Amino acid sequence: MKISFELDAEFREDQGKGASRRLRHLGKVPAILYGGKRDARALLVDHTKLAQLMDNERFYSTILALKVGSQQQAAVLKDVQRHPFKNRIMHIDFQRVLEDEKIRMQVPLHFKGGAESKGVKDQGGVLSHVRNDVEVVCLPKDLPEFVEVDVSGLEINQVVRLSDLKLPAGVGLVDLLAKRDGPVASIHMPRVEEEETPAVDEAAAAAAAPGAPPAAGAPAAPGAAPAAAAAPAADAKGGKDAKDAKKGDAKK
Repeated sequence: MKISFELDAEFREDQGKGASRRLRHLGKVPAILYGGKRDARALLVDHTKLAQLMDNERFYSTILALKVGSQQQAAVLKDVQRHPFKNRIMHIDFQRVLEDEKIRMQVPLHFKGGAESKGVKDQGGVLSHVRNDVEVVCLPKDLPEFVEVDVSGLEINQVVRLSDLKLPAGVGLVDLLAKRDGPVASIHMPRVEEEETPAVDEAAAAAAAPGAPPAAGAPAAPGAAPAAAAAPAADAKGGKDAKDAKKGDAKK
């Protein structure tokens, strides 16, 4: 069985929220080790060392060696609880590993050949990753660090499915064993968003036309001659002169 990382740990007897809070103040992370046909044991590990190891992607999908004093136990990482907004690990779960017992693990997908694929390079498509990891089941000795997805032969509107993946010997996919096949990656045409054409204000367009009178209530353009608005005044004056002339004739 290949061991990729080693992590020192200690057994802990004090449990509960108060004890865990005190441990975190001391730079420790509460942990639990279970499985392997044995009772679960409460552990604690150093936060700084654990955080450094967890920066490596391989830490999540390989066999670890938990060292407690002179004892060493092969295990895999099963769950991590983090603080909602602080860069702090709150709790971690490990599962014991036995050489003759199959384990289920989430393994990352590594994509290759995307830029060289016909669908992207020649047909102008866009590569989309539908998922970034898969759950595998295998013996510890067969556990892969990642599963490679070759998309170099993919054309436009084609899809790579779980059943298309090439897996190492002795490794199965949990989804396929449950008869659930699904997409992993695809190449599709890029989406083009249509630009909205602003509606043209007909009244404003008509007012802007050369020689067109301004709309009712609209101010006249600078330098423009007064329009028909002066006509009623002239008519009114003419009407008054006509009445005065009739009065004069009547006096005569």
